[in-house]
Amino acid sequence: MVQRFYVETLGCPKNQVDSDKIVGTLLADGMTATDDAALADLVVVNTCAFIEEARKESIDTILALDEQRKGGARLVVTGCMAERYGAELAEALPEVDQVAGFGVPVNLTTKKSIPVGSVPMLDLLNLPRPKSASPWAYVKIAEGCDRSCGFCAIPSFRGPQRSRDVASILAEVEQLEAQEIVLVAQDLASYGKDRPDELGAGSIVPLVKAVSSMAAWTRLLYLYPSDLTDELIDAICDTGVPYFDLSLQHVSKPLLRRMRRWGDGKRFLDRITEIRRREPTAAFRSNFIVGYPGETEEDHDQLLEFVEAAELDWCGFFAYSPEDGTYAMGLDGPVAPTLMHQRLAELRELQDEITARRRDAMIGETITVLVDEPGVARSPREAPEIDGIVEVPSSLAVGSFHEVRVVDALGPDLVADSL
Repeated sequence: MVQRFYVETLGCPKNQVDSDKIVGTLLADGMTATDDAALADLVVVNTCAFIEEARKESIDTILALDEQRKGGARLVVTGCMAERYGAELAEALPEVDQVAGFGVPVNLTTKKSIPVGSVPMLDLLNLPRPKSASPWAYVKIAEGCDRSCGFCAIPSFRGPQRSRDVASILAEVEQLEAQEIVLVAQDLASYGKDRPDELGAGSIVPLVKAVSSMAAWTRLLYLYPSDLTDELIDAICDTGVPYFDLSLQHVSKPLLRRMRRWGDGKRFLDRITEIRRREPTAAFRSNFIVGYPGETEEDHDQLLEFVEAAELDWCGFFAYSPEDGTYAMGLDGPVAPTLMHQRLAELRELQDEITARRRDAMIGETITVLVDEPGVARSPREAPEIDGIVEVPSSLAVGSFHEVRVVDALGPDLVADSL
């Protein structure tokens, strides 16, 4: 009898790529996928451990799927929580049949195991992957990170940066057969730095050009601002998707140094202004941490002023989460939770107004969209699963490109008619 599997993915797009790789290996093992966890013989939860809220969601999801699974089905937990808290997780959740860190294969027969070491023995990067089920697909070009940001524990369980071979990346792009390829990594623009003899710094530029020659749209997510060179800006603009997802985190120079980060608000704003001068249709996204230890009212005011001046299309604001083993855990100057959430609310309200205003300004424009599903499309300004959408006539074929005219804006979303 054919065995069925169900995979639940939590967290960021990089986790979705890992899940796709797991799916690929399970399909190669002769299993079939199901969308109903209650019918599966193998239930896999790919967890996120970035912040406390994500860990809670992971635990809640594991317990919910344990209740849903049928008798005799195996429940396997993998991903960041499994790697970071393997032994602790296995002890705390007797419901789980297997805790599989990045170095442990997920299958029906492996007995319960605890991951060993912080760097994967079995790297998911180059495992097989099925054709994309949607018109777009994430492609992870590297794993791990060599940076030491004060708030981030990712290097401790994802390991140092490991860049993939160009040939393997392009082979995956070809296999996916997607109209849009979204390149992701913990530190995308540093691709190749860990392999100076074979790739080297700046290797992201020829890679983007190569991927762009194979896919109609190429999008990049998670760019560290210090590595945003003129050559990379030109390469991004040449893809036809001038979308810049900049990992800024804050704009106060003293606070950024406490975060062990580069830059300041003036540098960021100057760069954004220059990109807009070169490419007026460029879209921008960023994320900011609020309440990092030592954040003052002056720091917060600087961030408010930056958000208002930069007029980014999309912005995420997140409350600082203390993470064991990070530099920030030893810092003084904690920000009271009440004050932190007041600052978050103020920033989110401001950004919502900016996003709505920028979307309203598009009414009457003619734009090119890719149809993701009936009635739902995106232009180059919207990253999949993250930003707003463009509502289009349901008659437009999924996976096709169309010229449409924007007739309305509903908050972050647009409404468009066929030409």
